[in-house]
Amino acid sequence: MKSVAVIGASLAGLYAARALRAQGFDGRLVIVGDERHRPYDRPPLSKDFLTGTTGQDQLALADAEEIAELDAEWLLGTEATGLDTGGRTVLLDGGRSLTTDGVVIATGAAPRRLPGPVPAGAHTLRTLDDAQALRADLTRGPVRVVVIGGGFIGAEVASSCTALGHHVTVVEAAPLPLVPQLGDTMAGICSALHADHGVTLLTGTGVARLHSGGAAHHVTGVELADGRLLPADVVVTGIGVRPRTAWLAGSGLPLDDGVRCDAGGVTPLPQVVAVGDVARVAGTRSEHWTSATEQAATAVENLLAGSTVATHRNLPYFWSDQYGVRIQFAGRRLPGDTPRVLEGSPEDRSFLACYERDGHPTAVLALNRPRPFMRHRRALARAAEPAIT
Repeated sequence: MKSVAVIGASLAGLYAARALRAQGFDGRLVIVGDERHRPYDRPPLSKDFLTGTTGQDQLALADAEEIAELDAEWLLGTEATGLDTGGRTVLLDGGRSLTTDGVVIATGAAPRRLPGPVPAGAHTLRTLDDAQALRADLTRGPVRVVVIGGGFIGAEVASSCTALGHHVTVVEAAPLPLVPQLGDTMAGICSALHADHGVTLLTGTGVARLHSGGAAHHVTGVELADGRLLPADVVVTGIGVRPRTAWLAGSGLPLDDGVRCDAGGVTPLPQVVAVGDVARVAGTRSEHWTSATEQAATAVENLLAGSTVATHRNLPYFWSDQYGVRIQFAGRRLPGDTPRVLEGSPEDRSFLACYERDGHPTAVLALNRPRPFMRHRRALARAAEPAIT
């Protein structure tokens, strides 16, 4: 293999490029990214970057020395529009194309949006440009912020806006946020963080439409499905994401809530692999930082080998920082698994809980208990490793 194109200048794309060089690939390496920025860290966008305690220069995932060592061609501000798998050609915007022996798909995911027009002052938060636009709207003095969606991104944005002195309301369509991830009991405890800090949480209702007014058509309110109207100066929508696979339509690759691959990140075409949020690996698509970094080395090994010679089964892990509380979760919780508090107190918002099924641990959750959490996470990971025979 003389050339590889990484489509997506993202966290997963950067880790794939690193893995290619680390595993001895010395051919032509091209990294295509639709954003104008080199790879940067996304988790701080809803937290420290939004509050102004972290600057753009602190988000970079690679310094100038590493960028030089990768010896890659960077096509930034360039969107992939198609993939001709027969000719091994990536189609680019502006009528350009890129011929390559191997392709790493790392195009990530895009935020879901509400239907209808988007007035000024209404935001989603996925990219650095998104965060810069939202931060600008939050510097006009105290404003009324409505966050649509009570998941982790929504909760982090609400926390940051509260720290900046804004009046915040969170709207969640489900009866309780985070139930799919944490279960009823623990989701209730985490959701109580909003009330602890004066944030109004409205659950069990969706959003009908956004209201706007004035010559600038700036957002003025959020109309709920039950008819209530919430005054708003700034609206942030965090209702999930969708994998960015539209550009692959007609490529022949199987697309089903992501690019379908085997446990090694390999598609039915061995010269094409997928990593990160866009990859549906062995039936599961993960949208977490750790998965994006861990999948890359395995997928690249298989790409260079021309077949699936390695698989990767990681223990799911994610974290969230809200209202000064670090929430950490690891494992594979199923409905019906019972959480048991091992130390600390949920009332104090500092505890460690283990989920159990038939007397065996399946997952662990911690609020502000990082050290014991890491011990239990390592134990779960060891238990999940296949036995050596």
